[in-house]
Amino acid sequence: MNLNTHIKNARLELSKVIFPTKGQVKQAYISVVIVVTVIAAFLALVDLAMSSFMSAILG
Repeated sequence: MNLNTHIKNARLELSKVIFPTKGQVKQAYISVVIVVTVIAAFLALVDLAMSSFMSAILG
């Protein structure tokens, strides 16, 4: 297989790719930020609760 065939095949495969629109990218970005924020808040609350629980037991 030569280089021209490889490049032709790569372009053919790339033409099949469906790229997301700006709106889809923005929506996915906002969703990821919201999910990460919610999980971080949940883990912070669990950490606070466990820390308080351990302080009450040991202290």
